[in-house]
This record gives sequence, structure tokens and C-alpha cells, in this order.
Amino acid sequence: MFAAIASVGAGAILAGGVCAYASVAPQSQLFGRTIVAGRDPAEFALTYDDGPNEPWTSQLLDLLARHNIRATFFLIGRFVRQRPDLVREIQAAGHLIGNHTVTHPWLAVQSPRRVREELAGCNAALEDVLGEPVHFFRPPHGSRRPDALRAARDLGLTAVMWNAMGFDWRVNITAGEIAGHLERGIARNRRRGHGSNLLLHDGGHLEFGMDRSQPVEATRLIIERYSAAKVRYVTISAWSQA
Repeated sequence: MFAAIASVGAGAILAGGVCAYASVAPQSQLFGRTIVAGRDPAEFALTYDDGPNEPWTSQLLDLLARHNIRATFFLIGRFVRQRPDLVREIQAAGHLIGNHTVTHPWLAVQSPRRVREELAGCNAALEDVLGEPVHFFRPPHGSRRPDALRAARDLGLTAVMWNAMGFDWRVNITAGEIAGHLERGIARNRRRGHGSNLLLHDGGHLEFGMDRSQPVEATRLIIERYSAAKVRYVTISAWSQA
């Protein structure tokens, strides 16, 4: 009897651990399909979270324009309301824009009502500015659960994760260190025969105006380091059917 109880307890702990892992692991598909990357190792997607943010979003747009690169920006609704002009700059430059919730909460620990409010509120803010629907979202911190993904689908949104992170949110991290993290992720993805979905930040969810000079410089370093590698930069929409 005690052995049976212990077995059930161990199974519950294991199941809980698996669910906790699946709620934050970037490449897990246990709770539902998310876009990670395509199957072409030569394809890179530069993706930026937590904007819009002055002056770094504008500087990033200038850098990408010089290299004729289109990226994907996941924007926070409260900053969209604060600076709709920056959102229009991103749109006018031809970049893809996605939903990153209104206030950047951990969705896996929010009520279903709060999850829907966060997603629907950001959709509304973006669509008011863009004049067109939004089709992609990135859960803050990668945190999600099955009902959060269902709510997103109900709103016409597909979840997007990543498979290479710059860790550019760390205090005092340098552009070289950020680029180094991304390069290691790219090498790993290439060994596996995958494209690279590169996660960076042009803003910070705690406040508008956070210093993101190092991610901008890291972007320049990545572009230069792979300039001779026949890399194709795509937006997330290129992988939506992968």
C-alpha cells in the first residue's frame, strides 16, 4: 500500500515537473503548437521584445534599413499607447509587428480572464495604430499554458518562441557577450538542421526609455559576422506554415 502511495506521489511530482518545464521551455510543444523556427539553417529571424522604446527602436530601425533587413517586433500594449508614432515607424519600414501583452505578466500564473484581457488589450492597441489585424504574439518570459494558447488562437494569434537568446536583459552585459550567446545558439541550431530565431530586446518591460544600446550594437555585430555566410533574414511569418 505504501509503495503504491509513493508511486502515485512520485508520478504526480514528475507530472508537475513536466508541466512546469513545458510552461516556460522555449521549444516545448507539449501545451500546444508554437512557432520556433524553420528547417533551413541559412534562415535567421531577428526578433525584438518589449518595445517600442526611444531612442533605441529608432536606432535599430536605421541599422536594419542600412542592411535591407526585415525583423519582427513584439510590442507591449501600454508602450504602444504611449508612442504610437514609433509603432508607425516600425510598420512603415516593413517590419512584422506582434503582440507582447499590455503589461508583460507571466501568463502561466494568470487567470484565464486576465490572460484574455492582456492579449485582447494589446491587439486593440496595435490594431488602432496599424489599421490592420495582428497575427502573432510572444508570451512574456515564454510563459504559457494550454488555456493561454487557446485564448490566443481565439483572438487570431499564433504563439512565437525562440531558439537563440542573447540574454541582453542582464545587467552590465556587453554587446560582444550578447552576440556570443547568439552565435552559440546559431551553431547549435545549425547542427540540428534548424533556422535561428534570435531573441533580443529593443525595450524593457519595467519602464519606457530603458537603455538598449548594447542589443542594438549586438545586432550590428551579428549582421557583420554572418555577412559572408549567405544568411537570409526573414520575419516570423515565413515560418508560420513550417
